Amino acid sequence: MPLPTVKTSALRYFSCLRPQDILVLQGSPLLGAVFAIHHAGAFELTSLATLIAANILLVTHIFMLNDWSGLTMDLADPNKADRVFTARGVGRAEMAGLTAALLVLSLILFTHLGPVTLGLALAVAILSALYSLPHFDWKSKPLLNSINHLAGGTLHFLLGYSLGHVIDRRGLTIATFFGLIFAAGHLTQEIRDHEGDAVNGIRTNAVIFGPRRTFAASLVLFTAAQILLSLLALNGVLPRPLAAVVALFAVQLFWSAEALKQGLTFASVSRLQERYRALYAVIGVAMVIALRM
Repeated sequence: MPLPTVKTSALRYFSCLRPQDILVLQGSPLLGAVFAIHHAGAFELTSLATLIAANILLVTHIFMLNDWSGLTMDLADPNKADRVFTARGVGRAEMAGLTAALLVLSLILFTHLGPVTLGLALAVAILSALYSLPHFDWKSKPLLNSINHLAGGTLHFLLGYSLGHVIDRRGLTIATFFGLIFAAGHLTQEIRDHEGDAVNGIRTNAVIFGPRRTFAASLVLFTAAQILLSLLALNGVLPRPLAAVVALFAVQLFWSAEALKQGLTFASVSRLQERYRALYAVIGVAMVIALRM
């Protein structure tokens, strides 16, 4: 195949990815590794590099599986129709093959990180399949889809934690913080997409219970995460200075009130997502700094 053709094909496939979402979901396992690895030698750095590569492939697979499974519904959603992979010149069969290949490559890399980490990666992939594949369709099962994301977010942190530490009570409690954030963020995404989901008959929490109630539920989960973070810091499970970052939650509450006032539109909720993601990136950096002090 001529070089220009190869380059064009690669660009077509790359345009189907969600680089911002993929980048965001690198934070949890990386922080898990930071919490577990105390002295970064050559072996630990090699394992960390393998984790990053494997997790990028796994997360990319998860998003592509979701896009492949929801193609028909995304085409009917005016907020998504121009961004589906078929609009970028990639066929459904091509997408399926690439999605499967990414999972295989990811799991091959995870085999180099030990059976526990591999098992956690498999569990994350299974949760993704249960959520996205039409045969299971947990996406359309209210509450169950939130439990799926709570479990997925927890396991995702433990992927990194398992590199340098056995899965213990400390790891599970810290992982629960990330699981709560992940589940709360998923509810926010449901609110953002509820108009298109309603048109397609997808029974998300936002469609069944309404955007405002789902928004309240997401805030309850975010609040629970902040309370847990504070308790972990005050009880010495996390560095005590991290209790101070809970004050940043007031900023998120202000942004949430703004989005609510604007009617929880696609644009206002998308803006809220971008803002609180930046906020949690700051919290993540604060965690790294506190652990290394």
